[in-house]
Amino acid sequence: MFRPLHLVPANTRIDFMRFHKLCFAISVIMVVGSLVLIATKGLNFGIDFSGGILIEVKSQGPADLGHMREVIGNLGLGEVALQEFGGTDSVLIRVQRQEGDEQAQIRAVDSIKTALGGGLEYRRTEYVGPKVGGELISTAIWAVVIALGGIAAYIWFRYEWQFAVNAIAATLHDCITTVGLFSLLGLDFNLTTVAAVLTIAGYSVNDTVVVYDRVRAEMRRYKKMPMTELINLCVNRTLSRTTVTSGLTLLSVLALFFFGGEVLSGLSAALIWGIVVGTYSTIFVATPMLIYMHVRASGAAPEKAEPDAKAP
Repeated sequence: MFRPLHLVPANTRIDFMRFHKLCFAISVIMVVGSLVLIATKGLNFGIDFSGGILIEVKSQGPADLGHMREVIGNLGLGEVALQEFGGTDSVLIRVQRQEGDEQAQIRAVDSIKTALGGGLEYRRTEYVGPKVGGELISTAIWAVVIALGGIAAYIWFRYEWQFAVNAIAATLHDCITTVGLFSLLGLDFNLTTVAAVLTIAGYSVNDTVVVYDRVRAEMRRYKKMPMTELINLCVNRTLSRTTVTSGLTLLSVLALFFFGGEVLSGLSAALIWGIVVGTYSTIFVATPMLIYMHVRASGAAPEKAEPDAKAP
């Protein structure tokens, strides 16, 4: 008979809420620190946002991206990004905008064509200006805002407004600290990073909703149990699921980080941080905040539980 995998014993009783105030303080420091970094140091915007040169080429066979990246990288043109585009024989080359006027961009394109040699078909060459990059930044911000708004509406509809407020606070915590990490380390911030931030938001909310489901179920079962004890009970009962899901996801992303190459390094770094901080925020931010939102099942006593209200 098949038995589910449990990395955490079923009778685990860790007092998570004992540390929730300390974790609140750590989270506030991380969020404020991230905002200060973003405001002062800024972000290392990639070609998508800062503008640059875009070249689409087609080779006679499968393109050797590693060789092409090395050849173009040796030209000293700054940031270079290559990716397959529609097939293994089509490559999209992106190079950061060169200092100077349009002639500087043309010279950079000519040097790339000379370095790559013959045997390639150049399908298009475009110059992405800073104005386009600014429009992409605005679009990316709106994408994150709309996603968070949809998440809040869903949780509000499914639970109560207190749950929605807490979930959005935890999700903002995860997204802001992720962007802060990119500012701190100077990693390239591009459209792929925006996709990673949206992925982190979805992952964090999914983890939070699992615990919220357990909280709502146990609130109906133990109507007179103090909220602190009830939350501890719920977090411990979902801990095995959290450990398995987060652990396996983290293993997959670590594989991308170490073996996915330079193209996926930024995406995988963001996802690694997002999985860790998303799990942390579910246990120590989103769920403990319910204590201060006075969320109780109908007829429940807000403070002490009766002797028979203890969980088995």
